[in-house]
Amino acid sequence: MKTSFLILFFYLSLIGFSQTNSYEIFFENAVHHEAEIKVTFPEIIEDTLLVRMSRTSPGRYALHEFAKNIYAIRATDGTGKKLKITRPNPYEWSITGHNGTIHLNYTLFANRGDGTYSQIDETHAHLNIPATFMYAPTLSNRPVEVNFKPREDLNWKVATQLHLVSGTTYSAPNLSYFMDSPTELSNFQLREFQVGSKDNNQTIQLVLHHKGTEQETDEYFDKVKKVVLAEKEVYGELPVFDYEKYTFLACYIPNASGDGMEHRNSTILTSTRSLADGGMERNIGTVSHEFFHAWNVERIRPKSLKPFDFEEANMSGELWFAEGFTSYYTNLILCRAGLITPEKYVEGLTGTFNYVWNSPARQFFNPIEMSYQAPFVDASTSVDPVNRENTFISYYSYGSVLGLALDLSLRVKGLNLDDYMKLVWEIYGKNEVPYTIEDLHKTLNAFAGKSFGDSFFNSFIYKSGMPDYETLLGSVGVALRQYKENPYFGASVKVHDSKGNIQRNVKIGSPAYKAGLAKGDVITAINNKEFEEGQKFDDVIKQYAVGDTLSFNYIRFDVEKTTVVTLEPNPSYKILLSEKEGIIPSKEVLSKRKSWLKVD
Repeated sequence: MKTSFLILFFYLSLIGFSQTNSYEIFFENAVHHEAEIKVTFPEIIEDTLLVRMSRTSPGRYALHEFAKNIYAIRATDGTGKKLKITRPNPYEWSITGHNGTIHLNYTLFANRGDGTYSQIDETHAHLNIPATFMYAPTLSNRPVEVNFKPREDLNWKVATQLHLVSGTTYSAPNLSYFMDSPTELSNFQLREFQVGSKDNNQTIQLVLHHKGTEQETDEYFDKVKKVVLAEKEVYGELPVFDYEKYTFLACYIPNASGDGMEHRNSTILTSTRSLADGGMERNIGTVSHEFFHAWNVERIRPKSLKPFDFEEANMSGELWFAEGFTSYYTNLILCRAGLITPEKYVEGLTGTFNYVWNSPARQFFNPIEMSYQAPFVDASTSVDPVNRENTFISYYSYGSVLGLALDLSLRVKGLNLDDYMKLVWEIYGKNEVPYTIEDLHKTLNAFAGKSFGDSFFNSFIYKSGMPDYETLLGSVGVALRQYKENPYFGASVKVHDSKGNIQRNVKIGSPAYKAGLAKGDVITAINNKEFEEGQKFDDVIKQYAVGDTLSFNYIRFDVEKTTVVTLEPNPSYKILLSEKEGIIPSKEVLSKRKSWLKVD
């Protein structure tokens, strides 16, 4: 939604174009994690008004049953008469007998500070809107006003992407915008800077709620600025933020839960790590990831996620691109911004690379189908065991290593992923035209040629093929190595009280899997030798060689058993600069590496 349209919308609402749903929220019982909320729905036409809590949250794909945390619900009409409330399902309340106006009051319990839920205590009111406010689906096109009542005794201030009306009252043009507008009330520190051009000058804010010093805030804000400017270079420009402002809402406090969540003109950043205790370096990666979403997801948006559904899980086959390509740029941007070294960036690729390419899950799902799994894995909960170790690869990770492959493949042709992202931005993001997977395929064909685009999508997106990373990485002076002389067992084992406990599902096809070992088995001896106290399982396996056949004694369901395991070559890879392998890249290769990493 363009800024000019938003301003027009608010002007029309002021002159009576549309009735406004209004909210007030109070925090007098913050010590017990409660807020009192008042809602007014005026000029209701229908005899029965259905109100509800959302089951989803923008940026999340799984269901989150926010209705479970509200209670003491009561309703009156415009004259103060008590109204009848019934509950047709777990998520809705039916209100009848009104005179055209409904005043709704309820209590919210909130005690998880992250990008999905809300947290209220005497340190802050950290509000994710879907987890906080009831709404009426039939009135979702109305403007919204909300009056936050900050605790003055705790020096709280208000920070949000919502439009400031006056004082502590803010507004949104409709329900969708309201739901997408997280809000922080606390005694936060504020930093901001201007960036852009004469015709597109934007304010970037850092709202930082932490226990640190002003000096630490300044130092961290300098890192944030470098990230913002490096990401602007990828696309060539900033998005036009509504009200010309983008806000990082950062809570780095002991009672938070680590998370990051993008929104249209703001992002939630939460961590228990203080800036003084490792957060200065470790928290900045979330800044990099979430700000990249200001383009890729918020404006370059999959058609499958527009409009966002607040009542059902949101499934998208494009998350390998929306989340995965964003993940590829996360650490690359930190390298380009000078916040991590090229060596640290390159070696940091190793873990994700091994996770993706050594996973058995590729035999079951391609990247599109992995994306479809989001409603089951994106902060979702279940009590029954699952086999994710063998059947799922995170679309963040899968898309990240595919982004790496595409970038390096394009660079072989004299092109690069930055320019492809620019083209996608120009066609779909800048004008906010929702895209499909076919659109991404078509755009790559136009950018790099039909043969190249078809080959990439047919091999690695519609199927689960593995690109030739050894050649691609070598083209920028990076080595990909396997150390097959090391023995491989294929299960995570923790030794405790001289017994080896298999912690997770055994990887399909591994020596442990072939031997019939499974999660929960307790290994008591290898070749009739018991574990020594304090011994690590991996150190025991390293004593043997590839091809060795070992006798395992183990206990399953209180029954003693034996099996035979034949150790195989370790399939893990290591990624490192070629120089560390004794290979000195040519000037041409070094030039390509510098172009990729944007370093001198």
